[in-house]
Amino acid sequence: MSEKIPITEADLQAYVDRRLPPERCADIEVYLAAHPNEAARLQSYGQQNEALRRLFDPVLDEPLPERLQSLASGPSWQRWFTSPALRIAAAAAWLGLGAVLGWYLNDNTKHDNALVTNAKPFVAAVESPTLARRAMLAHATFVPEKRHPVEVGADQEAHLVEWLSKRLGKPVRVPTLVEQGYALVGGRLLPGDDNPAAQFMYEDPRGGRLTLYVKTKTNNPDGDSAFRYSQEKGVSVFYWIDGDFGYALSGSIDKPRLLEVAKAVYHQIKL
Repeated sequence: MSEKIPITEADLQAYVDRRLPPERCADIEVYLAAHPNEAARLQSYGQQNEALRRLFDPVLDEPLPERLQSLASGPSWQRWFTSPALRIAAAAAWLGLGAVLGWYLNDNTKHDNALVTNAKPFVAAVESPTLARRAMLAHATFVPEKRHPVEVGADQEAHLVEWLSKRLGKPVRVPTLVEQGYALVGGRLLPGDDNPAAQFMYEDPRGGRLTLYVKTKTNNPDGDSAFRYSQEKGVSVFYWIDGDFGYALSGSIDKPRLLEVAKAVYHQIKL
């Protein structure tokens, strides 16, 4: 490691993103060998990057929705939509400008309803797919974590609930899923589109994990609480909106089993 060029946080982040030249990478690797805590931190960042790639890289290969193709008129539009380079740019733009529309228009995305008794279909048709996608992303990012799956552990549950309730601006309840075979691991604060969100993680004796994503300020004026289901890349989600909260339960288990746990969450929160 060169003493003339000290290792900075920018160097470490560029190393994780694979943007450093080989000679500088060698300096970083020597530094990480002498700083195991930093090595563990960068390893966790790399795992998060890989989870993001697995979740979003397939978007680049998705066909342009027929609804948008029908808008094309004239040779210039046809060239724009048929150019491979521009189609990739368009896919990236769709992802950056709003996963909501991409999710909602994608004919290959599987959504079906499993309605709670006496519940009506969702009013917030755009809000719901956003809720599911954000929950999936958070699940895929933090479930693989071994050392830091949560910010606050279950041994500090009272502090966790008080902290997240304060940050979300409303009282947050943490369901108990022991009867369903899952123990609380803990939780964390997450960024949201307009307000913070929370994630609670649960684990069964075999190490299988579920996450409950909770956010406030949902666009659901009628208070509908219908369940909806979504699945992508092996992660299943049941999500619903209830009053001022949106909830999404994610896990890599079969649909009936996830629905069973989602109903338990729903009924406990309603008590």
